[in-house]
Amino acid sequence: MTKEASTKNGVAALTLGAIGVVYGDIGTSPLYTMKEVFAPAHGIAVTPANVTGVVSLILWCLIIIISLKYVTLVLRADNGGEGGIMALTALALKSVSKHSHLYYPVMLLGMVGAGLFFGDGVITPAITVLSSIEGLEVATPAVKPYVVPITLVVLTVLYLAQRRGTGGIGKWFGPIVLVWFSALAAMGLVNILQNTQILAALNPIHAVRFLLANGWFAFVALGAVVLALTGAEALYADMGHFGRKPVRLAWFSVVFPALALNYLGQGAMLLTNPAAAANPFFNQLGAWSVYPLVALSTVAAVVASQATISGAFSVAQQAISLGFLPRMKIVQTSSQEKGQIYIPLINWLQFGAVVFAVVAFGSSTNLASAYGIAATATMLTTTLLTFFVVYYGWGYPLLATIGATGFFLVFDVTLFASTSLKIVSGGWFTLAISLVLVTLMLTWRKGKQLVFQNLQAHLIPLQEFLTSLFNGPPHRVPGTAVFFRAEGDGVPHAMLHNLTHNKVLHERVIFLTVQPLGIPTVPVGERIRVEPLGHECYQVTLSYGFIDERNVPDDMQSCAAHGLAFEPMETSYFIARQTIISTPGSGMATWREGLYASMARNARDAADYFKLPSNRVIELGTQVEI
Repeated sequence: MTKEASTKNGVAALTLGAIGVVYGDIGTSPLYTMKEVFAPAHGIAVTPANVTGVVSLILWCLIIIISLKYVTLVLRADNGGEGGIMALTALALKSVSKHSHLYYPVMLLGMVGAGLFFGDGVITPAITVLSSIEGLEVATPAVKPYVVPITLVVLTVLYLAQRRGTGGIGKWFGPIVLVWFSALAAMGLVNILQNTQILAALNPIHAVRFLLANGWFAFVALGAVVLALTGAEALYADMGHFGRKPVRLAWFSVVFPALALNYLGQGAMLLTNPAAAANPFFNQLGAWSVYPLVALSTVAAVVASQATISGAFSVAQQAISLGFLPRMKIVQTSSQEKGQIYIPLINWLQFGAVVFAVVAFGSSTNLASAYGIAATATMLTTTLLTFFVVYYGWGYPLLATIGATGFFLVFDVTLFASTSLKIVSGGWFTLAISLVLVTLMLTWRKGKQLVFQNLQAHLIPLQEFLTSLFNGPPHRVPGTAVFFRAEGDGVPHAMLHNLTHNKVLHERVIFLTVQPLGIPTVPVGERIRVEPLGHECYQVTLSYGFIDERNVPDDMQSCAAHGLAFEPMETSYFIARQTIISTPGSGMATWREGLYASMARNARDAADYFKLPSNRVIELGTQVEI
């Protein structure tokens, strides 16, 4: 096989994978979008002009928001090949510099975006699985009382399966979703051929006429039209797994044509049979097709939900690495695929929120109110962060940057304003999730700053301490001692406690600083720096990207290339376990200090996080006031 053929096969495989993982969410939008637009609450009559206008509006939103904004512009804003709200935030923070007055607002914007992403991650499994099961009601209304219980069973099985990873079934995601998109396209074509008048919707003038003719009602209906765009963040977030080219190729060759055909087909059917507006998707082919479509849509909904759950794990891992969240247990579910992880705490918290959403809202129509605002708020956040990257990072002229991002900002603000009308009827749920996440992230970051300030106030300069120490050196024992030391810190507390209580020093001492960087990954060969301090003492700095796994013992083996080889079984790791003490009248509000102390207590053990051998770890306690 030639190199060119091999490359083509590789791109084809990645494109198929992207279809399954990246586009599962937006691919299930036809299940509920048209139904919600023509829901009685919106007051949009099922007339030929309105149907044509709505389909035109959906198509041109897909073109402008997805094709132009995300696929053309935002995919360019990769951070070392990685995408997603956390990668974009890291890129934007790097663009404005740490000492800029814009640093905190940009960081806060990224936190809000991450919180909204988690909110979206709760609504997606709930609404996609629920709307697919609701298809049973089209076949027989008698099944209505069982829709929610069946949905909960499907979701429970899905979340229970997360700990096993997606390695075994992940290879089927692409073919399954490709079958789904093929079905969407085929159903659309069948209905278009029966009423070709709907093709007029390709002309954007019908979208404009719909908005002008319906005024306020059209503005309210925009909150449902935006459901066709849900999943936009997924194509950006998963770029790192597949690459920019396959993601773009999948959109233009398969996803967009299938979605366009299906929305046109649903519109054509409504022109012929307005009564089908109660559930346009499941009425596309008649009664005989309902059960097969329920089965196929449920499988597609599970795949779409899986992509969202995996995305939540990925964003959480990046947030931990960037210092926005406390350490959590992260399980690598595949020995081949680095990105396949499972975070038990995130999995079960999300599951609890999803179950609450399904039970509390009870139907996809009620959930749509919560879903729209999550999507539009995240889109708005992405556009604002992209501005900072384009202007400060890429160095584009201000007018060109405003022109590029401002155009999309108008659409984002309009759609967000429309979905904001539904805050009381359901949008509050997503905003509440985001508020909780932002509060946790801000509290964790501020608490870490207060701890660092306290340590700095009592800092003992390392070099001066070593000079003084070796004027009358303590007894030295065989082996290597590794003391963890924060960047810019002085003498590690664990070392002071060891000298105070044990009155000995190992024959070789390593001060280890783990330095997180705002890039996805650091090559293994560039990960370590060694600085001799004299008297067999060394400062070692390990640098990691925000998707790198922290495996200190393995990476410390690279010290051998710097003339610092050591035996793992003769190495002891000293860690200071901090006990946080809240001090009234200083730092944060009392409740936030208590919250930080609780998070610090329950954070994943440092030894476990850094993959340290448990039989080589010595923990020494220290109290820190904030």
